Amino acid sequence: MKKIGILLLCCIFVVLGASNVFAADKKTYIVGIDGDYYPYSFIGQDGKPAGFDVESIQWIAKEMGFEVKVQPMAWDGIIPALLAKKIDMVYSGMTASPERREVVTFSKVYWIINQAVCVRNNTDTNMGNLFDGKHTIGTQRGCTAAMWLEDYVVKTGIIPSQNLKLYDNFPLAAKDLENGRIDAAMMDDVIVAKAVEGKDMKIIGTISTGEEYAVAMRKEDKELHDLINEGLDRLMTSPMWNELKLKYKMF
Repeated sequence: MKKIGILLLCCIFVVLGASNVFAADKKTYIVGIDGDYYPYSFIGQDGKPAGFDVESIQWIAKEMGFEVKVQPMAWDGIIPALLAKKIDMVYSGMTASPERREVVTFSKVYWIINQAVCVRNNTDTNMGNLFDGKHTIGTQRGCTAAMWLEDYVVKTGIIPSQNLKLYDNFPLAAKDLENGRIDAAMMDDVIVAKAVEGKDMKIIGTISTGEEYAVAMRKEDKELHDLINEGLDRLMTSPMWNELKLKYKMF
C-alpha cells in the first residue's frame, strides 16, 4: 500500500508539473485596441477592456490555446506600434484599406460597415446641403471617415479644409456636435447609432463605403496570421458569434 501511495503521489506531481509546463508554454500576444470605440473596443466600468472585438479575441485565444494582453492606445499611433513590435496585432474595428495593406497584413474579413452622418435635432442640415461649404464636419483622426472626407470632399475643393475638424476619438466629436461647436459628425454606422442614443441628435443619412474590418498583423507573422484566421472561422461558426452580436446590438 505504501508503494502504491508513493506511486500515486509521483503521478500527481508529474501531471501537475506537465500542466505548469503547458501553461508556461502558452504564447502571449499583445492586442492593440482603441479604448474609446464602442461597441468594438472600450474600457468598461470596471476599468478593463471590453467590447465586441475584445471578447472575440479573448474567445479565439482560449479556443486556439494562447494568451492575450489587450492594450488600449492612441489610434493614430497603432500601426506604428504594430510595426515597432510593441503590439502583435490590432483587433479593434480596423478597416483593411489598400493603404494599410501596403504596410501590414490582414486576417479574413469579419465585419462590413458603412459611414453614417449625425446632426442635432434642431437643425435643417441634411445630406443635400451637408457639403455646401457652410457646415463644419467632425470625425476621428486616422479613421475611414476622415480619409473619405479628406480624399473626396476636401482635396476636391467641395469644402474648405478648415471645415473638417479631426478629434482623437469619436465621442469628442459627438460632444462638440451636441454642444453646437460643429454642425455634423461622421463615423462608422454602428458607432454613430450608439452615439445618438438618448441625445438630442439624429442620423440624417449614410455613405456607402463597404469597409471591411479585419485583424491587422505584421507581414512576416505568417503563423499568427493562420492562427487568427482559423480562430475567426471557429468563432463565426460558433453560437458565441450570435451571442456577441446580440449583446452589442450588432445588427
